[in-house]
Amino acid sequence: MKIKGKFNIPTILIAPLDWGLGHATRCIPLISAFLNIKCNVVIACNDVQKQLLQQEFASVHFVQLQGYNITYNKYPKLLTLSILQQLPKIATAIKCEHKWLNDIIDELAIDIVISDNRYGLYSNKAHCIFITHQLHIKAPFGFVETILRKINYDYIKNYNACWIPDFNGDDNIAGLLSHPPVLPQIPVHYIGPLSRLKKFYSEIFEYDFCISLSGPEPQRTTLENIILRQVNEQQIRSSIVLVRGLPKATQKLVAPKNIAVFNHLNGNDLSYVFDRSKYIICRSGYTTVMELLALQKKAILIPTPGQTEQEYLAKKLLQQHWCFSITQQAFHFTKAIKAAENFNYQLSQASPSSLQDFITAFIENIID
Repeated sequence: MKIKGKFNIPTILIAPLDWGLGHATRCIPLISAFLNIKCNVVIACNDVQKQLLQQEFASVHFVQLQGYNITYNKYPKLLTLSILQQLPKIATAIKCEHKWLNDIIDELAIDIVISDNRYGLYSNKAHCIFITHQLHIKAPFGFVETILRKINYDYIKNYNACWIPDFNGDDNIAGLLSHPPVLPQIPVHYIGPLSRLKKFYSEIFEYDFCISLSGPEPQRTTLENIILRQVNEQQIRSSIVLVRGLPKATQKLVAPKNIAVFNHLNGNDLSYVFDRSKYIICRSGYTTVMELLALQKKAILIPTPGQTEQEYLAKKLLQQHWCFSITQQAFHFTKAIKAAENFNYQLSQASPSSLQDFITAFIENIID
């Protein structure tokens, strides 16, 4: 689809998946890039995502779009089975959002749709882009991976192109996830990592550790409780900042005096806290990993139990010496810190891609 007329200002609909907040936060640099070249931007999301994104873009137009509402089993070994059982519910949500999109395109005169891992947001009425870092979806069994890849590609082929937030070539972040042997049968572009955070190049550490929590419940709370309990039991006296990843929370968490607690921080404040922290302790969610690597921070990754993607990423980055990692079951605060201090970090030196240049060229190409 071409937008006719040299002076037309395209309207972009950007819709992140509701699986944790990572999809919403990694859309922030994309939204900024489109706004920088004076595009009209509409954000489709649920209430939690809106709470986060409005802090960054107060004047952008928002429309309500319900998510897939995927729930996690509290038993990690049953996580994959739980997700598979929810496939019919997810398929129904995809059909609903597909119908919704055709209506909203007409209502708001949408020209371009940017769908971050939402499978139903394609239409022949607009130019539709699918964003994912998971072309290959990890699962406990090979035959399940084969089935998931077929389902994944059957949806992706409905889009005009697929954008992958990773480096092209061998020196990449997501490995097999973003660089499978067979690519989808539509144009695929590696646009480089997406990070909303800024590097300040500070040499002064205000905090010894920043604990940045994220991801769906109940595992977010489980890790929070484990860490706070161990800080008490092991009498950790280091300076710590805890960012809970709860943008809608208002209740204050009771914590030891050496821990500064924030329910949520916007991009600028989180950049400052990360920059002033010697080590970051966090999940190995892909958005978090992209931000850590962009800031070249020493991190201790704790993958969400049973979440095969995070377990794969944590293992890969450990082998590359880009991050240290340890399982939640094996996590012991004092021992983990000692291991990280002795770990031979070889932080990524890959040159960042110019997202703004890519977006500018994309818009210029799509307008006649």
